[in-house]
Amino acid sequence: MEAVIRKQTSFRLREDLLKVLQEEARKANRSLNNFVESTLMDAMYSEPNEETKAAIEEARTGKNKKGFDSVKSLMEELRL
Repeated sequence: MEAVIRKQTSFRLREDLLKVLQEEARKANRSLNNFVESTLMDAMYSEPNEETKAAIEEARTGKNKKGFDSVKSLMEELRL
């Protein structure tokens, strides 16, 4: 396995955002650097699987769209 090369860099972040990141890193028992890096990796490389892609496309196109004439019929459908 290849070694991961890391390069030191700096960012200016809003103070309130930095506090939230620090708190979340602490809760996860991780360093701030590790927490931010893994969060960014998740954001950049989260590709949905084929089933999810199909569901997204279906929702966008309105294919198989079912309407409801009342809240009651919607709730009955959700209970199935």
